[in-house]
Amino acid sequence: MTENTSASSPDPNLWERPRKGPVGEFFAPVAGYGVTISSMFHPVATEQYPEEPVPVHPRYHGRHHLNRYPDGLEKCIGCELCAWACPADAIFVEAAPNDPQAQYSPGERYGRVYQINYQRCIFCGYCIQACPTRALTMSNEFEMAGPTREGLIYEKQDILVPPEEGMLAPPHPMPTGATHLQYYHGEVTGPTQSQIDWVREHRPDDPTLATARPVFEEGPVPDASAARGVPPVAQPTAPKPSVEENAQ
Repeated sequence: MTENTSASSPDPNLWERPRKGPVGEFFAPVAGYGVTISSMFHPVATEQYPEEPVPVHPRYHGRHHLNRYPDGLEKCIGCELCAWACPADAIFVEAAPNDPQAQYSPGERYGRVYQINYQRCIFCGYCIQACPTRALTMSNEFEMAGPTREGLIYEKQDILVPPEEGMLAPPHPMPTGATHLQYYHGEVTGPTQSQIDWVREHRPDDPTLATARPVFEEGPVPDASAARGVPPVAQPTAPKPSVEENAQ
């Protein structure tokens, strides 16, 4: 049998704060405001936003952009890899087949429907890493607040960059003899005269015709490489006969 013993009461000196002297009691309020008073002499770091724009880092992950090739065709081929890579299920892509005579992008398909739900997007950047054609990139834009939730669902026309000066708005054919690999390798540097003529025939009111410039001079195209806007590849020449062959 063990004897029941009551627990001893703790020493009150363990939790009581040590008493200050008269001088310490007098300067106690001053010490409490020391941090506040010292901050009055620090440089002002207030950002006047939104009156003054706030700079962001170059690699900041902001609003998405769907890019174009130099001749105006869209880089998106509707592969849906960005939608599969998104961990938040914020991207929806629906592809459609391309018409060889009126293409929206190089290849067999293009992104007919492209949606990004910014209520779900976490701006991780997995989608731009999965894109095989560098069609999807992220800009530095971050001002996307709006009054409705529906406004945070961006459609294709909201993220597709407009044609720059010199480009032709799709659809239109690819340059003669060009393939999607030439587009991917950067060999297409702009629209050709045949593309401009096609758009002028089928869409004479297209506003991009006013600024479109062919990537080669007027006249017949010497070969397919010139139609793609790249210098023609030098053809191999036959080797010169040797002295022995001339003697024979």
